Amino acid sequence: MSNIIRLLPDHVANQIAAGEVVQRPASVVKELIENAVDAEATEIKLVLKEAGKTLIQVIDNGKGMNETDARMAFERHATSKISKAEDLFALNTKGFRGEALASIAAIAHVDLKTCLHNSELGTHLVIEGSKVMSQEVAVTPPGTVFSVKNLFFNIPARRNFLKSDNVELRNIVDEFERITLVHPGISFTMIHNGSEVFNLPSSNLRQRIVNVFGTRTNEKLVPIEEITEIVTIRGFIGKPEFAKKSRGEQFFFVNDRFIRSGYLHHSVLAAYEGLLKDGTQPTYFIYLSVPPDSIDINIHPTKTEIKFDDEQALYSILRSSIKHSLGQFNVAPVLDFHRDEGLDVPYEFKDREAETPLIEIDTHYNPFSNELLNPEEEIFNPFKQTPANTTNGLPSDFVARGFNPFEESSFLRKEEEPEEPIAADEEEEAEVFESKLTTAKSTIDFSSFKQEGRKADEAVFFASKSNKTEIKKSSATEVGAWQEVFEGLKGKGSDIDISGLTFEEEVVTGSLFDESTETTLASRTFQIQRKYIVSPIKSGMVVINQGRAHQRILYEKFIGNIAKSNAVSQQLLFPLTLYYAPYEVVLLKEIRHSLKQMGFDFEDMGEDHVILSGLPVNVAESEAQIVLDDLIMSFQEGIPETNYIQTERIAKTLAQSLAVKSGTILNETEQEDIVNSLFGCKEPNISPFMKPTFITMKVEDIERKFIL
Repeated sequence: MSNIIRLLPDHVANQIAAGEVVQRPASVVKELIENAVDAEATEIKLVLKEAGKTLIQVIDNGKGMNETDARMAFERHATSKISKAEDLFALNTKGFRGEALASIAAIAHVDLKTCLHNSELGTHLVIEGSKVMSQEVAVTPPGTVFSVKNLFFNIPARRNFLKSDNVELRNIVDEFERITLVHPGISFTMIHNGSEVFNLPSSNLRQRIVNVFGTRTNEKLVPIEEITEIVTIRGFIGKPEFAKKSRGEQFFFVNDRFIRSGYLHHSVLAAYEGLLKDGTQPTYFIYLSVPPDSIDINIHPTKTEIKFDDEQALYSILRSSIKHSLGQFNVAPVLDFHRDEGLDVPYEFKDREAETPLIEIDTHYNPFSNELLNPEEEIFNPFKQTPANTTNGLPSDFVARGFNPFEESSFLRKEEEPEEPIAADEEEEAEVFESKLTTAKSTIDFSSFKQEGRKADEAVFFASKSNKTEIKKSSATEVGAWQEVFEGLKGKGSDIDISGLTFEEEVVTGSLFDESTETTLASRTFQIQRKYIVSPIKSGMVVINQGRAHQRILYEKFIGNIAKSNAVSQQLLFPLTLYYAPYEVVLLKEIRHSLKQMGFDFEDMGEDHVILSGLPVNVAESEAQIVLDDLIMSFQEGIPETNYIQTERIAKTLAQSLAVKSGTILNETEQEDIVNSLFGCKEPNISPFMKPTFITMKVEDIERKFIL
């Protein structure tokens, strides 16, 4: 039997390794820039063509390499970073495995030019698919120029899996940002297809963050700093009011290395508890410094995940430091127990001795005595009756009545009209009525009325099965002696005779609403949980999701406007300047034509800002920043090539941004507008994102719920 286990050739092994190390152009950018940082470069330039698919070039002024090192760098597991296993737990460099350059050379055309600072001549090396095509002496400036062309040229299947240029460029920018944020002292430049995307001079950390993410980022930042035996924390966190829907601006760095940690992220969210709106994420740039032997970096191919010796302690320290910073800068309420216990008093009073206050007591005073302490002074007594016109200025009628604090003063009370004299016959009639009323009360047993009344109520409540309630007829003669009370009660102007009065039958139908009357949509609407609109229909009721319904309404409006021609734009009296990160401005430039069709007019687009002179009719000036932020977010994963798909995505994003949200209180008119407009749409059943907008409930379905 022949042997079946064989040793793979180097170029095959390198291609397999490249599958882990090099997943897309961004992976190559990361490895090459990290090598330049490890070479102690102070200026690094990145040049790209077609999002790195055609060319990735990194130029640095670092140490450079001699001829032997340049050739050895492309061998597997060849590195200058470590020499023994113990060095893995004392790492101070980005790379250490020695696999990156060998993997890159296996799947691309590599051109390397390098020279030492103390040398006049350098080395020029050309490699294609792990094969060294040429190596010669060349004149080149100190440092290294590393060019990677035609990525995945020998693995067509891998190249076909690459995304669009916009998506790949977005991933490259992500890697570029992570490295530039951790090394603010290094100058970085990024050029894509001849256009400068980033130009970041050497600066401090705060300025570097502002240069990368735009000028408006500066007002969002709150510094954070904490020094302990376990960890040193520094960096910046975002103010809660600037929280975003996405997690784009969230960075953890451990020993100058970008990492991802859901555990530490949860610690940050715990510190922001109660300060963020639902569905938003805080911004943070947090740098942790720990002893190298307390972490393990070699657990992930891309080195973005590490293990800590004591994660729980790190969790608590991070959460406490963030809370402290939020409270210290008046971003969140905080109880500060470390303040000076002394009160804040003027300086001149601090050294004075406390004096015992002197209290003078009149030992002769008796509050219950009627005698005046000073006979010459008279104490005012509001309850004392005084002769008329001698009441210290009070009106005479005030004293005659006696003081009553709950009775209106004559100053405030209107003058009463004089009472008319009562006629003698009316007076007699009143006396007769009063005597009859007294006689009737004495002859009636009220207990029987209570029992009979209770029985009558029960009879009314438990109505007949015919859904009709009959109330017993009663004549006035059946009420006993009460009839006598009203005999002869024909006052002035009264001609009512109740002797033959009967109570008419009251008939109540069993239906709460008249089914013969058709109920139209939005005739009676109400809101549930500030999220759903309920409207009755003939067959039952319809429950509408107000947010999704409004999205559908706005979406069809936007699409309808651009179907005929460009949408109408409302011109701004004063152009609006909005600041963005450089790569975000590049993205807006690429979709500028589609945005113009929707009604956005850009007066100018700079490197880190845009100037808006016109907005769509449905967009208010105060909403422009939010809407454009959402548009940028929706296109970060890729820009469709066709103009129609771009416009459709813009319409969806605008509809989602401008639609009413859950929790919004709507009055009845607004509810009716949404209901009527929704059922006037071409596709009212679903939102622009293919989610149902409403459900119907028939009366039969509701009745089934009550069947036991």
